[in-house]
Amino acid sequence: MLLLHRAVVLRLQQASRLKSIPSRIYIQACSTNDSFRPQYPSLTFSGDNSSTRGWKVMGTLLGLGAVLAYQDHRCRAAQESTRIYTKEEVSSHTSPETGIWVTLGSEVFDVTEFVDLHPGGPSKLMLAAGGPLEPFWALYAVHNQSHVRELLAQYKIGELNPEDKVAPTVETSDPYADDPVRHPALKVNSQRPFNAEPPPELLTENYITPNPIFFTRNHLPVPNVDPDTYRLHIVGAPGGQSLSLSLDDLHNFPKYEITVTLQCAGNRRSEMTQVKEVKGLEWRTGAISTARWAGARLCDVLAQAGYQLCETEAHVCFEGLDSDPTGTAYGASIPLARAMDPEAEVLLAYEMNGQPLPRDHGFPVRVVVPGVVGARHVKWLGRVSVQPEESYSHWQRRDYKGFSPSVDWDTVDFDSAPSIQELPVQSAITEPRDGETVESGEVTIKGYAWSGGGRAVIRVDVSLDGGLTWQVAKLDEEEQRPRKAWAWRLWQLQAPVPAGQKELNIVCKAVDDGYNVQPDTVAPIWNLRGVLSNAWHRVHVFVAP
Repeated sequence: MLLLHRAVVLRLQQASRLKSIPSRIYIQACSTNDSFRPQYPSLTFSGDNSSTRGWKVMGTLLGLGAVLAYQDHRCRAAQESTRIYTKEEVSSHTSPETGIWVTLGSEVFDVTEFVDLHPGGPSKLMLAAGGPLEPFWALYAVHNQSHVRELLAQYKIGELNPEDKVAPTVETSDPYADDPVRHPALKVNSQRPFNAEPPPELLTENYITPNPIFFTRNHLPVPNVDPDTYRLHIVGAPGGQSLSLSLDDLHNFPKYEITVTLQCAGNRRSEMTQVKEVKGLEWRTGAISTARWAGARLCDVLAQAGYQLCETEAHVCFEGLDSDPTGTAYGASIPLARAMDPEAEVLLAYEMNGQPLPRDHGFPVRVVVPGVVGARHVKWLGRVSVQPEESYSHWQRRDYKGFSPSVDWDTVDFDSAPSIQELPVQSAITEPRDGETVESGEVTIKGYAWSGGGRAVIRVDVSLDGGLTWQVAKLDEEEQRPRKAWAWRLWQLQAPVPAGQKELNIVCKAVDDGYNVQPDTVAPIWNLRGVLSNAWHRVHVFVAP
């Protein structure tokens, strides 16, 4: 402090001799990173000031000097205490016994105590144990936010050895960099992985949904598959033969075409969120679309591999070519009985609406399982096998299941519930939009209706007063084959607006040929994953004066 005092006095003396030259003293704090360096305002004084002002400035500098001396002490202490680790050391810490370490950039973190607190579950964080977080943060971009980094900073224990190659940044290791370009009309629910739905007004403009606005449900980055080298591997039955099929080989099987509606299990999840928070993407009414699919029947391909119907339970397991950084592929399964039934018309599809499958929809080959939830229509199909139990994929065993409203994340038992296959009856209003103003006189209401398992929609009821009175909508004239009603029915109703009415509470509900009908409210069917949301759909509109 005496040294600082002498320096300041000397500076004041110099300033008093140089009256015409203002002097600025800039002071900077110690930091290893310029971006975190505190910025202090300059202190200026001139030689014509009184001695009183000079001593005030000196006092300020003395105080600031003390602060900076303490800051310098902290900087030196931090630098001396920072431990340096090699990648090999980090890679040896992969269990609670050794400690669970991860890296981000050049920093090392001990996250042992955080593993059980990880919102995505301990298993997800354990995938990165002993290595870099970047590949996983790139896959699940929600992590790359300031508050997450601040949380992680609490667990920092040191730095990586500079001689080790620093892990790639989130940007340079971006597994989504090669994703296809999407139509700008799609309403995006998540970018990475990409999930989006068409706006309601476009959804029911056509019976067949155009490829560019067909809803997109991806769980992982979109693979870029070379059609010339593509092979579909079919594990053969005992005594049969395994197959390795090229695209040309699949084209040599008889070609079948069917019109099928695909619906995500989470369609209309946003309405469940209004009752109580759920885990999942905020799908509105657009996680459903219809296309004309073409390809080889799965039953024909399995028969060539030596399979036939059997009395014991068996499941056909599908694996996609999309995978996470650990190489784990998306997977799902359906019962062998459905796969081998020609009447079920399960396809290994290579065309969508008369064109090769778009990349977002499974190019070059995907499974199409009519009447079944979209999660089983595995895209970018790479492998098919028959197993005594359903797929062990996370998305088959630990997702896409329904539970009682009383079940929460502390009490849920995924093994206690069957995997969703066929979906319940569904309908929604696509025009007018919620909150829209409609003209007085007459209102036109449009929408879609569909039921799983090939059950035909036989009626759609519409109410303008919240369900007090009902009118029957007109269904389109598209063919609905008995037990093979794989595609939706579009419907509309033109109804007079009651005189003097300023608002309309429009409601729709569908009935299928099993006389299954939609429940009237969301609360009784609420579940923690927000799936199977099929309550009456409601739209509130205003009437123009």
